[in-house]
Amino acid sequence: MYDLIIIGGGPAGITAGIYASRKKLKTLLLTKDFVGQWGNISEVENYPAFEKISGMELVKRFLNHLKNFEIEIKEGEEVKKIKKNNEVFEIETKKDNKFQSRAVIVTSGRNPRPLGVPGEKDFIGRGISYCTICDAPFFKDKFAAVIGGGNAGFRAALDLIPYAKRIYILEASPKVRADEIYQERASQAGKVEIIFNTKVLEIKGKDKAPKSPLATGVPAEGLGIGSIVYQNLISQEKKELPIDGVFVEIGSIPATSFLNTLVDFNEMGEVKIDSKTCTTKTPGLFAAGDVTDIEYKQIIIAASEGAKAALSAYNYLQTNEQN
Repeated sequence: MYDLIIIGGGPAGITAGIYASRKKLKTLLLTKDFVGQWGNISEVENYPAFEKISGMELVKRFLNHLKNFEIEIKEGEEVKKIKKNNEVFEIETKKDNKFQSRAVIVTSGRNPRPLGVPGEKDFIGRGISYCTICDAPFFKDKFAAVIGGGNAGFRAALDLIPYAKRIYILEASPKVRADEIYQERASQAGKVEIIFNTKVLEIKGKDKAPKSPLATGVPAEGLGIGSIVYQNLISQEKKELPIDGVFVEIGSIPATSFLNTLVDFNEMGEVKIDSKTCTTKTPGLFAAGDVTDIEYKQIIIAASEGAKAALSAYNYLQTNEQN
């Protein structure tokens, strides 16, 4: 029996682990991995004390800090189910392991949102990617499309600039939403083109793509991407863009498949919490970071929410002991 189980190994989960360990709580941290969304960021420039640091380097520093404390960590464990019997939480993982605790903090973060169009599933890993840090080098001297004109989309374009011959950013709205600094860097590169008011309709393979000197295929086994079909949302005109690869950056979905009626969700599927204490509607169950309905999704905010959740969990456990 643990005092506290933390689900998730992002900035919120690791920070919660540090604070819980400092409070001498018997703590278990369960996580599929420690990479998540933040580990796939090429450069972080807004985390205090680091003028510029890669996402993976920041992950390593967080993790090294955590390992200075007495905490049990089980990596490779993805939670399948959580329930509460009386005052005890029981957590079951996809490996069929079960763990019990008196309090739980959910910091499971978010997963990339898929396009949901024909052809997407067929070409995952063969031209479609959700991680430019992982796959940008495969697109040397090729043509790449980034779906989404927010910060994530522009960061993906910047990751591609050293490799790709041409980069198209397809944005659904009439203007981009990325920070000015990202827009300036993309513009200075001279190889990024933004296509506004677009909706992607289909991903086609090379055998179905129009013959063009642009799309050359990606170095992968089997058939590669040949083009994307999109529609202009104003004129309704459909167009086909020959392309070698597609990077999907249209947001993310809260990772909450293991949660049930123990929590309430907002209209975006995020866990509702008390903003002061990170409590959910179930006593002893807390949530922190990007999985919750906090206003801003930032590494520094997720970390601070993790600290808040751990301190709240400690107070909850202390109160229950006294009663």
